[in-house]
Amino acid sequence: MAKVHSKYVCQQCGFSQVGWAGKCPECGTWGSMVETLSPQYTGHRAKGKGIQTGIKPINLSKVPLKSSKRISTKISEFDRVLGGGIVPGQVILLAGDPGVGKSTLLLQIAQKLGKVLYVAGEESMAQIRLRAKRIGVSPQALSVLEVLNVDTAIGTASEYRGDFKIMMVDSIQTITTDDLSGVSGSVGQVRECASRLAAFAKSSNIPVILVGHATKSGTVAGPNTLSHIVDTVFWFEGDINRGLRILRSVKNRFGPTDEIGIFEMGEGGLAPVTDASKLFIGKARNAPGSMVAVLMEGTRPVLVEIQALVAKSKMAFPKRVVQGVDLRRVELILAVLQRRAGIPLYEYDVFVNVLGGIKVSDPAADLAIALSIAGSFFDKPMPTNLAAIGEIGLLGEIRKVSSHEKRVKEAKSQGYKNITSEEISLNRLIHNLFSSSKRAANRD
Repeated sequence: MAKVHSKYVCQQCGFSQVGWAGKCPECGTWGSMVETLSPQYTGHRAKGKGIQTGIKPINLSKVPLKSSKRISTKISEFDRVLGGGIVPGQVILLAGDPGVGKSTLLLQIAQKLGKVLYVAGEESMAQIRLRAKRIGVSPQALSVLEVLNVDTAIGTASEYRGDFKIMMVDSIQTITTDDLSGVSGSVGQVRECASRLAAFAKSSNIPVILVGHATKSGTVAGPNTLSHIVDTVFWFEGDINRGLRILRSVKNRFGPTDEIGIFEMGEGGLAPVTDASKLFIGKARNAPGSMVAVLMEGTRPVLVEIQALVAKSKMAFPKRVVQGVDLRRVELILAVLQRRAGIPLYEYDVFVNVLGGIKVSDPAADLAIALSIAGSFFDKPMPTNLAAIGEIGLLGEIRKVSSHEKRVKEAKSQGYKNITSEEISLNRLIHNLFSSSKRAANRD
């Protein structure tokens, strides 16, 4: 018979002991001792007896294929990131910063699906009812279970499993088990509770959505093994001062991992955005320093406006201020513009901003960043029907990027007739666009 005990295991070297220590006695790592459940066997099992034998491995070709129908949430952007819907028994981790709208998204999913068991660990039933009323979610859509014990939640879900389609836990950092002595949110509690909820989802074939907190460093609170326990990890991001919300797939065993869902937060909750380009392109496109880039977010081409401002610097070291794009990437583009295109940016402050609050990591935005900076330097606006696609190399060449034809097709559908690509070098392109421009000497 097995008795369940807990011990503290180092997450770096695997050393274990009965009591907690701030520093691992074996490898010397600080804060790596995590409380973990470990069954200790007595009687014959302790001597190696009672081990089950005679289990025959099965060839994979003889394993029957089970076609499980996906559950559509009827929210187009959420289904897009999922890969078509929720798979029965799937465990989803929904993580994000506080106030970004994770609980609101859960309530809207519950409204679409109906028959949802909502395990409330952070908010009371009254608070959830007020939130549902504010965003127009019917209270008949979900049943609320206000508990903090994972075993109680699983027991109740097993008893009433025929009354709901999906289980939601908000949040995994507030749920605990009495088998561990750690407080809620500790590494051991989070990992053990997530493992038990995942086991329940697999055995009952009921999907489980876990809400995860984010730390100050921008990672999911809890161990990295939490991502290995669940089937899908979604990151919900967005500036709380803006309405834009982006759902990114970090891990997905049943769908793509490069897909995103775009939402807009309003008074009535989150609204899916089908035409994302309208959010990222401003109305004042005829000003110097504005350029449209065609990016790929997953399998979807998106048009984004990039704005730049070049001003005479009064400091010994000019400023480089960017928002929405990596600063090191902008510094590389500035070096190429100085060395290959002959633009003396070492005397000027450069400010680069991506409109709409989206974060750009696609290298295809290099050309748009370079042209926006050059346009601001020469004080000449770009043609309103011009879009840029291309990655810039250190030699000043413009490289072709992936999904080029799809990007061009999307740009043309949005009314952009002229598409700059890898046909000529960056120096020649800037010369053709700004050869007739002269920067005013007294402008700054």
